[in-house]
Amino acid sequence: MSIQRCHNLTDFRELAKKRLPAPVFHYIDGGADDEITLRRNTTAFDRYDLMPRYLVDVAKIDTRTKLFGKTLEWPVFLSPTGMSRLFHHEKELGVARAAAKAGTLYTLSTLATTRLEDVAAATQGPKMFQIYILKDRGLTAEFVQRCKAAGYDALCLTVDMPMAGNRERDKHTGMTMPPKFGLASLMSFALHPHWSLNFMLNPDFQIANVVHRVDAIGGGRMGLMDYVNSQFDRAVTWPDVEWLAKQWNGPLVLKGLQAPDDAVRARDAGATGIMISNHGGRQLDTAAAPIDCVEPMREAVGDALELIVDGGVRRGTHVLKALALGANACSIGRGYLYALAAGGEAGVSRALTLLRGEIERDMALVGVNSISSISREILTPAA
Repeated sequence: MSIQRCHNLTDFRELAKKRLPAPVFHYIDGGADDEITLRRNTTAFDRYDLMPRYLVDVAKIDTRTKLFGKTLEWPVFLSPTGMSRLFHHEKELGVARAAAKAGTLYTLSTLATTRLEDVAAATQGPKMFQIYILKDRGLTAEFVQRCKAAGYDALCLTVDMPMAGNRERDKHTGMTMPPKFGLASLMSFALHPHWSLNFMLNPDFQIANVVHRVDAIGGGRMGLMDYVNSQFDRAVTWPDVEWLAKQWNGPLVLKGLQAPDDAVRARDAGATGIMISNHGGRQLDTAAAPIDCVEPMREAVGDALELIVDGGVRRGTHVLKALALGANACSIGRGYLYALAAGGEAGVSRALTLLRGEIERDMALVGVNSISSISREILTPAA
């Protein structure tokens, strides 16, 4: 099976499953505990049906939108995901280039395997850097200054990881970070020689943006979860957000909020946007699906914040539903990681092209010709 035979994001998932060793695939695919939230992030969209309007001029479809002060060609951008080198040797650079070609924004993770300066140099497309407030505030402040120097357009603060979630799939598969060819997983690696050979020929696996710090993992084999628990600060509170907003003095998005009152606090602390997210179901299981949080959050903050649905987006109809409920845009993580694993930069480019095509087709079929004309009127409760 080739990427040309993939016609939606689910097809890319199936191809990624074939091309990745089992521990690596399940690292992308898995969630916390019983994975209830992981599944519900997508199925929650089924609670809303579309109510099309016909005899509308849809000869031209305009998918452009403004987000974080930048014009995007369509209302979906790429979420931060750690360690893209794990899935394909073209890693974050391939994804960033594909996003720029698709006319949308790429978000680089603190836990990326490519330096933020290298991503900035590789593409002129809009970029956001995802940051944590670490115990070492000096490292956080350093990230801010590096992002300013490299020309990043926005900063994204992830707030839903005071500690790592309980991801039991990784325990069952023996997944370590970086991967080790141990007895428990040796057969799976051996059955995927293309991935394994590329991993050995391109052994550049490191958390590139923190490797220079003596308190980071460096070249050792400390597990990712150990790193998270040792470096991330459980004492972070709203005054820390205010501090970061002043340090950055630009578009600041908080990722991981779901409660309306937290959205109000975010606005008051200096944030300009919220990625409504439960970390892809990888943190607190049975947390609410992002799509169900949009309306109450919009009611709480009015037009003061840009709201992004981050979680479970797999179809163009999902994007329309999110926008109709009051979101400004959606973001995808697993969707493009599956495509990266399936075919590198070319895979990501095809996945984004397919998803954008779905949005354009669905807009025409529902009877709206621009993003600004999408409203609550196109939704009705599912039977």
